[in-house]
Amino acid sequence: MVDVRKIVVVVEEVEAAKTALQWALHNLIRYEDIITLLHVYPSARSKSKKKARLLRLNGFQLALSFKDICNNFPNTKVEIIVTEEDQDQVGAKIAAMVREIGASSLVVGLHDHSFLYKLAMAHEDIANNLNCRVLAIKQPHPLPLRKKTNVVRALDSSTNMDFSQIEIAGLLVPDIPPPKIPYRICPSPTAIIWRSRKSRRK
Repeated sequence: MVDVRKIVVVVEEVEAAKTALQWALHNLIRYEDIITLLHVYPSARSKSKKKARLLRLNGFQLALSFKDICNNFPNTKVEIIVTEEDQDQVGAKIAAMVREIGASSLVVGLHDHSFLYKLAMAHEDIANNLNCRVLAIKQPHPLPLRKKTNVVRALDSSTNMDFSQIEIAGLLVPDIPPPKIPYRICPSPTAIIWRSRKSRRK
């Protein structure tokens, strides 16, 4: 029986969040895993119901754009959670939701204003506070313009990502198999030494 894992991906309006989701889909998600796209939007400062509705609608539209990325991967089970919280308590809300869901991993796009930094100041051990493995992925920096060279890069590979490890022991990078080297089965007939055993007669 396959062990079904619950993996939470934080939905934010930054490119690093989409990069984190794409990395998870290529390197972490297995068949039958459940992906929860979690978006926590800040509460409206004004008590306008119209503004609150608009924030919620924008949150759902953002989460649906993340779901569109998941649709390119068959057999992925996706659920969406959109909720609100005060600006200063977004990290605490995410931590509470992750514990409530019972997630085995939390995937986050790391950027300058990430909630993880505030959470790190409040709790020494983030992974223990969230009760799961935390994978924080930074947006890879664009390569500087150079002269054209014959460099082969593996697309969608973890080697192209810049990782920040919130829980060092928890980050598992997939094994990359060594390249196959073509060779001939019998390069030289003289290289084979054949010994025949003489049958002993009693």
